[in-house]
Amino acid sequence: MTDGHLRTRNTEKKTKALLFNLRTSYKAILNISFPIMLGSAAQNVIALIDSVFLFHLSEVDFAAIGFVGVFYLTVAAIGYGFSKGGQIIIARRLGEGNIGEVGRAFRVMMSFEIALAALLFLFMQFGAPWMFSFLVDSPSIYEKSLEYLEYRSWGVFFAYAGVSIIALYTGIAQTRFIIWDTIFMALVNGLLCYGLIFGHWGLPAMGIAGAGLSSTIAEASALVVFIVYMLFDKKIRQFTLVKFNSFSWDMLKLQYQISTPIIAQMVIGLGSWFLFFSIVENLGERELAITNLVRMVYLVLCIPTWGYASGVNTMVSGFIGMRKRQAVVPITWKTAKASWVSTMIVALPILFFPSFFLYPLLGKTDMSLIVDAQPIFYVLIGILTAFSIGAVYFNGLAGTGATLFGLKLQGIAVVGYLIYVYLVIEVFELGLAWAWAAEILYWVFLLFISIWYLNSRKWHWLKIWERRD
Repeated sequence: MTDGHLRTRNTEKKTKALLFNLRTSYKAILNISFPIMLGSAAQNVIALIDSVFLFHLSEVDFAAIGFVGVFYLTVAAIGYGFSKGGQIIIARRLGEGNIGEVGRAFRVMMSFEIALAALLFLFMQFGAPWMFSFLVDSPSIYEKSLEYLEYRSWGVFFAYAGVSIIALYTGIAQTRFIIWDTIFMALVNGLLCYGLIFGHWGLPAMGIAGAGLSSTIAEASALVVFIVYMLFDKKIRQFTLVKFNSFSWDMLKLQYQISTPIIAQMVIGLGSWFLFFSIVENLGERELAITNLVRMVYLVLCIPTWGYASGVNTMVSGFIGMRKRQAVVPITWKTAKASWVSTMIVALPILFFPSFFLYPLLGKTDMSLIVDAQPIFYVLIGILTAFSIGAVYFNGLAGTGATLFGLKLQGIAVVGYLIYVYLVIEVFELGLAWAWAAEILYWVFLLFISIWYLNSRKWHWLKIWERRD
């Protein structure tokens, strides 16, 4: 047997070893998706921790983090969107058995993410104050938002590098360490928030600015831990992740083609949410505080679905790379069912009995904010039902590479969403519960069009995957 044949066989063995999780069973779905549930929701976890501590500081600070937190999530979504494109390519090339392309995709992704982080850092430092002045009526919300962003903006470098590494490990279906690193990040953020927001342990009492600094330090710490783990991880050495003078413009072009629509989708989606908060802020600080409480609960209850949705990206793209297109629709349907069941198990007790479950976190004698939010919690049941299924199907669509179609689809959905919210709040004045119901219409629309597209098999002939080398 020649050296070439031996190398081919070794490559095939390594590929099979890495893709052992790619099966259509519920166990395989859970093995891939469960660790991603926290990893893919890292920014949501940070936003939750910041919100919980600021709730105990003051209602104005709690309202402000609701506004500026959604803005930063939008910024983080840009880097996450590009990494999703890299994740899809990595899974596809690994499915094809092309080990060399995996490392090349990661190197290009990481380089572009750092450059993109620098641009967005400059925008947050110099452009955000100008933008906020047009969107915010309350001087207190405006000032506190800028205090938070002054320190939080530095975290974009660590966040973008981190999502690149997560995309690599998710793309090769090796996701277990993601959950441990996210837990570590959450612990660091929680401890530092306690010290820097209130001034405990000899640390300065920085208020909302302390939350921004704590979150940035937590992201930096998590990135260092993940890099150390990578240095000792023998499974990824075959990919040659560090290689100088090997930048590929063809690979960047492919990632750009796949990722740009995903980035636009996330910016449009979260951007519409940011505008939603801006409209609510015009109603008053109390209404914004209620909406932020609902957002906080919503972000927590979304975590299972984000894990399944990110996992289905890898599975769909990997199966297509392995020339098993017939598995795409069944694996998406099974993942959607698992997502809905997992979400409802967690969500229903919290949404029906919010005072009981939220008191240990929020723990104030005045629980009127939770009482006022109760009608919206009931609406969240419908939202989470539509979201837990719709997000999985929409990400399954993205896994095929049809991200441009997904962008057009989401653009239509967002226009309808914003028109509905504007009419409900500004014209008919129906209240927050009716405004939040826009999320149901949004995800139901995306769900049905995604189902139609996947079953139409139009994605079988996408030209974006034609080789360029």
